[in-house]
Formats: sequence, C-alpha cells, structure tokens
Amino acid sequence: MSTTVRALPLEQLRERTSEKWREYPADVLPLFVAETDFPLAPTITRALERAVAIGDTGYIASRTPLAGAFTAFAQRRYGWAPDPARMRPTADVSMGIVEILRRVTSPGDGVIVMPPVYPPFYDLVEEAGAVVERVPLRDTGSGWEIDLDGIRIALEGGARAVLLCSPHNPTGTVHSATSLVALAELAAAHGAAVVSDEIHAPLAQRGAGFLPFLAVSDAAREVGYAVVSASKAFNLAGLKCALMVTASDGPTRVVRSLPIEVEWRTGQFGLLAAVAAFSEESDEWLDGLLATLDENRRLLADLLAEHLPGARYRTPDAGYLAWIDLTDLGWGENPARRILREAKVALHYGLAFGAEGAGHVRLNFGTSPEILTDAVMRVSTLRDA
Repeated sequence: MSTTVRALPLEQLRERTSEKWREYPADVLPLFVAETDFPLAPTITRALERAVAIGDTGYIASRTPLAGAFTAFAQRRYGWAPDPARMRPTADVSMGIVEILRRVTSPGDGVIVMPPVYPPFYDLVEEAGAVVERVPLRDTGSGWEIDLDGIRIALEGGARAVLLCSPHNPTGTVHSATSLVALAELAAAHGAAVVSDEIHAPLAQRGAGFLPFLAVSDAAREVGYAVVSASKAFNLAGLKCALMVTASDGPTRVVRSLPIEVEWRTGQFGLLAAVAAFSEESDEWLDGLLATLDENRRLLADLLAEHLPGARYRTPDAGYLAWIDLTDLGWGENPARRILREAKVALHYGLAFGAEGAGHVRLNFGTSPEILTDAVMRVSTLRDA
C-alpha cells in the first residue's frame, strides 16, 4: 500500500506566485488550472537545489540523460521501451504538438480534435496553419469513447492528422486498446498522422489499462508521434521540458528535421527536474500521489452525491481533473461564472472545452481533502440561493 502524498496547507499555498494562486483574490478557492497543491518529489528538490548551488543554469546540453530516463520510466510504468535515439526534447507539450503538426500538414489541412478537449488544442491547430475538424467523443452512458465512425468520415473528407489526448483531458478517460488500434489503422489507411498528447499518462490509475499510443500496434508506430512530459504529474509546468517520441523511421525523420531552436527552448531546470522525476527514486512518491488522487476522486463523488445531488460526475481513470455536468441544477450554459461570483470557487469553464461543455465545469482535485470539501460545500450553498 503506497503512502499518500499530502497537500501543503492553504496558507503556504497562497505564498506561491504561479497562475493558480495569483489569478483570483485570496477569498477564492482556485480549482481551475492544472496545477497541484503538493510539495515536489524529494528527488526533484535535491536536483534543483544542487543546480542552484553550483550555478548550473546555462543552456541545455546537446547530449542529456533525458531520453534514457524516460525510456526507463516507460518500461517500469507501462511495460514499453521506446528507443531514446528516436526522441527530441522541447519546451512543452504544446510546442511539440505545433511543431509536429507543421511538418505533417499543409496550410488549410484538417486536424481532428475530440471535444470536449483541452482548450489550447483548438489554438494549437490554428497556430500550425491547419483547420480544426471536430469529432466529439461518444458518450456511452457510462463513459466516453473515440467516435471511430466520425474519425473515418473526417479522414475520408481530407483531414490529414488526428490530435489525440491520451489520457483524455477533461474527462480523465483512458482510451481502450481496441479504440487506439482501430484509430491507428484508420490513420494508416488514409495517410494521416496521429499526434498523441500523453502528458497525463503518469497519472493513470493502476488497473485503468493505459497504453502509450506508440505501443499499441505496428500501424500506430508508423503513423504516430507522442509528446510526453513529467510536468503534470510532478507539477513542473513552469520549468519547461517535454519530449517528442517516435517509433519508426518516417516519424523519426520528421522530428529530426525540426530546427535546433525547438530543442534549445527547453529549460535547463525543466530538463534536470524531468530526469529526476523519471528516475526510479521518484516512483515511490508518484505511487503515493496516485494513492492520494484515488482517495480524492472518490471523496469528490461522495461530496457531490451528498451536497450536490443534481451534479453528474464519472470518476476519472487518470489525472486530477473532474468533468462535472451541472445542467440539471439550472445554472445556465456557463455555471462556473456564477460559482466564482457567488461561491468564491474558481472552476474551469466547461464551454472552453467545446460546445459539448455547456452546463459543465472542470474541477481540479489535486489538492487537500479539506480544500476539496470546502469548495463543494461553498458551491452547495447556491442550491437554495
């Protein structure tokens, strides 16, 4: 049984200067942006302290242990051993996505996204010069799944790439192996690429069945690109480090063709922290975090059932983000606005994730049970207001 990782106290969290703690006044509980409230893994703290002590603050080197560290991590956590020679670092997952899309599409080409989905996906496609093709996830009544028929129709209509979120943000869905294999075959049949954002992968709960896209089939290796990072699991977003991963010659050539500046934008502290995060020394901390998030996702279900019985919430398979349907409460298309104004709880606007987000909010439960409970209790007061 893993020892859980406990969040820092609220008064200490309010000393932070990141977006989560500076966007709103001190009377607001911020559960919107994807930052967590936990202390850093000790291995990361030691790596950064050592770098500061010796002034190791220059450019990243042309040869680093990052790719090898990720390979070892992937082998331990997913049973997958990607080739370090087929990877390149970059500043963050969003940058990796844009740079890959620029190489695998032409201006005006369609790129499939699957709403409700991480809001920057829409902007990243446009930044790459492509056009968003929306193929929403299918609501099965008990979860969400990739709409393979919709994907096929979009590819037949000329879409040249699929932007996959795996695990999915905001629903926390771990896509099935069957869906991923079928997606790869569709892309291969139509000469399209699949770019898989796997930033939430380290946060997939044990037993959820997460599989890296590049590990599911030969077709996936031929059409696929994965962009990975330690930043979500280990709360390192501000340090800027991600990896673009490939598994066959065609995609590897594409990634190798990117300008060296794409690599040099990686933060030195981000790289040092990521190597520490991916090390075996950090596994115990990560397991403890997963145990904490498991407790919190279940606590949230209990709190909503008791205090907001009209809310609809499916326990996510991965991550620390809850997708909550508040439609039945009658608070309008964008209930987060009222919740912020009257309950002083900041949640992410559901509509930012696509039209499918009407009446929804996204709540970050990567915090303490006390803050999570306070937030739900505050929102519950609006039922009778």
